[in-house]
Amino acid sequence: MQPGASATIVNAFTVDVEDYFQVAAFADVIERSSWDSRECRVEANVERLLELLAARGVHATFFTLGWIAERYPALVRRIVTGGHELANHGHEHRMVSEQTPEEFRADLARAKATLEDIGGAAVKGYRAPSFSIGAQNMWAHDMVAETGHRYSSSIYPVKTDLYGSPDAPRFAYRAANGLLEIPPTSLRAFGRNFPASGGGYFRLLPYQVSRRCFMHVNHAESQPAMFYCHPWEIDPGQPRVAGARLKSRLRHYLNLQRTFGRIERLLTDFAWDRVDRVFGEQLGARS
Repeated sequence: MQPGASATIVNAFTVDVEDYFQVAAFADVIERSSWDSRECRVEANVERLLELLAARGVHATFFTLGWIAERYPALVRRIVTGGHELANHGHEHRMVSEQTPEEFRADLARAKATLEDIGGAAVKGYRAPSFSIGAQNMWAHDMVAETGHRYSSSIYPVKTDLYGSPDAPRFAYRAANGLLEIPPTSLRAFGRNFPASGGGYFRLLPYQVSRRCFMHVNHAESQPAMFYCHPWEIDPGQPRVAGARLKSRLRHYLNLQRTFGRIERLLTDFAWDRVDRVFGEQLGARS
């Protein structure tokens, strides 16, 4: 537990390792074929997060794109040698809902093999880009399990304009095939679930809102929370993407200058660890 932490429950700190030009909000204006020609800033941003986590004595789970791992293998190895969990975020950041089962399995297996070869550590976890597993593609859970993953963190039990399965369980549960699904944190209020796990809402709302949500989940519901962030969210100097819609620009660039400081406070206010340890007991249990 970190000095000054108010929660006795240990929460899961996660990072989705992708760069600013790979986000879903810009997919309609950035061609994948242009990725290699763009300024890549992920390495420096992940290094900054690694330094912060080390200073706070926190280990985290890094859901990493295979595309990133191929180009920055030393970064992947630094994640592992730093005591963090290396996990799978797919190879090319393609939403599961936009792939056929055959395409998804190939992308999933390719990324897992790449990460394990470079990192020298078994990859147990998977997170779908944009939390894109839901009621319409539950077949994806079978492929996550069949490719050797132990858990998924891919179904967000909320409803947004980009993703969400509001009727899904709010806390870790076994999917139909026995795979452990660990949802990002949500808050139940006024008869619906609200996002409370990080991302754009962490940047949009005052820090105290997120703090109170995590405290409620820890104290009132006696559950571990899960936080997620992206390396580009601590990088206010990143290049601006031309041609993006106003909504996408607002979603992406809002309060980037405040995110790092808020993460610092979060690491002090709560206790954190990697997903595979926070949920170790459930991962060890078999359905």
